[in-house]
Formats: sequence, C-alpha cells, structure tokens
Amino acid sequence: MYYLHSLAEAEEIFKALSTPMRLRIMELIYEDNHLSMNDLAEKLGLTNSAISMHVSKLEAAGLVSIQTASGKRGVMKVVRPKYQRLIIDMNSKPENTKKSCYTDDIAIGHYIHADVHPTCGLATSGNLIGDLDNPKVFSYPERFKAEMLWIGYGSITYNLPNRIKSGQKLTEIQISFEISSECPQINEDYPSDIYFEINGIPLGSWISPGDFGNRRGMLCPNWWPSDLNQYGLLKTLIINDAGTFMDGTHKLSGVTIQDLGIDYNSDVNFTFKVPRDTANCGGLTLFGESYGDYSQNIQVKFYYDDPNSLRGDFPPATLKRPLP
Repeated sequence: MYYLHSLAEAEEIFKALSTPMRLRIMELIYEDNHLSMNDLAEKLGLTNSAISMHVSKLEAAGLVSIQTASGKRGVMKVVRPKYQRLIIDMNSKPENTKKSCYTDDIAIGHYIHADVHPTCGLATSGNLIGDLDNPKVFSYPERFKAEMLWIGYGSITYNLPNRIKSGQKLTEIQISFEISSECPQINEDYPSDIYFEINGIPLGSWISPGDFGNRRGMLCPNWWPSDLNQYGLLKTLIINDAGTFMDGTHKLSGVTIQDLGIDYNSDVNFTFKVPRDTANCGGLTLFGESYGDYSQNIQVKFYYDDPNSLRGDFPPATLKRPLP
C-alpha cells in the first residue's frame, strides 16, 4: 500500500499515469509480474527505447521496480509493480500539502530483542543461518545479514531511528513491511493474530490470512525450497492524531501519536508479537529485499511539524522585533 497525504504529494504519480500507454503497462505487469522490458515492447508494439522511456517514468514515480533475472537470452530486466493499493488523501488542507519526513530502512536482521519459539529460523540471501527451529540462532552475529525470519510464536523488537530534533513535533509514524503467517510447511488458510507495540504501548492487532506458497516468491533466491513460505502481503501501519490504522483505512485502535509521548529524546522500540495464547496463534514471517514479492526491508517514516521552518530562510538576526 502506498499512502499519500495530499494531491500535491501525488503529483508525480498523476504525471506518470497521464498517458494511456503507461496505464496499459501497469495493467500488463499486474496481470503477469514476470514480464521483461522486451516482453512489454513486443506486447505493445513499441521499440525498446520507447518502452524504456515509459518504464523509467513509472519507476521515477515509485510505481514499479526493475529487477534483473536470468532468461533464455541472458540477463533480462523484469518490470514489477511495487504496490497493490494506492491511497491518496483528497481532503488535505493547503497548509498540510508539504509534510516534512524522516525515512529509514531497517534490515530484517537488525532487531534488538527476540523472544522466539519454533517453528523458527533466519535466512540470508545465500543460506540459512544455523539450524532450523533453533531459537539460539537469533543471537548469532551473522543474524545482522538476515533478509528473512519466521517464528511460531513470540516477539521481535526493532529500534526505530528517531531523527526528530528539538523543537520538531512528531505528527505521524508509518511502518511498511512484507509479512505473512508461519505454518510448519505451507497453508494458504492459516490465520495468525499479529500484535503491534511501540515502547510497550499496544497499538492493536491484525489477522494475517495465511502462509503463502502456491507459487514461488518473485524475489526468492534459487536455492530457497519451494515447499517453504514464499511471499507475504505488503502492509503499512500508520499512527497519527486520529488513531492507529492498517493501510490507512482499517482502524486497529484509538491509540494516537500523542499517546506515544515521543519527543526528540525518546527511544522508539517497535515490536511484532504473536502471543501463544491468542485465538489464532499462526506465527509470523518477515520478508526483506531478497525474498517475497517486494524489494524492500522494513521502511519507516517519521512525519513532523517544525515551527522554526515558518521563519523562512532568513537568519534570526534579520527577523523584525516588535517595537517597545
């Protein structure tokens, strides 16, 4: 899900989708996410340079990613959609059209605490880390290279970088991740209650529908077994002054950004949790940029207001002071 706060933020997307040909490209890659640049050129009757121009516009707008893959004629460039859903806030106020934001990318293995129970494991892009179903591997130093992890129940906690400065006010947190349940093998219908917390404050829960493996994940390395979890769903958790939401539309709780009490001095620890005693104890799997369907790790955005920015570009000494 790609959430945009205003029409102004969506301007580049509107430009990218302003031609029928690019709309058709998007339709084709959603129908078949294994199409290469050459495949698209052939289907649409375009030259390679023309298709490259159109795809580059879509890539610049953040709508597609281009990945290399092995083909019959050598390496080919595969064009894949980045999001299944686009949400634009059409009712934004003019003063809120430009929102300041800090963005960070958190690798899957960069957790600060793990309380995990089988089935469980870690994998880098090239191999498994240690033994399967051995919680001790979550403490191994090579876990920092992990790009996929799975647990039967327990919790995983990440420390989110807090770049908020003195005087700035945090207004919204967005956390995006690819996630699914964790079944010992594969089960498309395997619900799991996944809970979320920040600094120990419960944000609510979301039910993952299953452990997906009816096809290979688009990014999974060749060595990854076909009978294990292949891909997840791309979800975005949003906490703002209206509450906590999944994908901007489904409200998880009334916990607001103010309830978290985060300022420039605060640690921000974010936890995924599957309690053993929950109704649907179906584990969880987190996918990094080398696994699943989406080439990303855990992406974090901190939106903020900065009262000092209202002063403009003038140095403090030049500001007019009221007359005595």
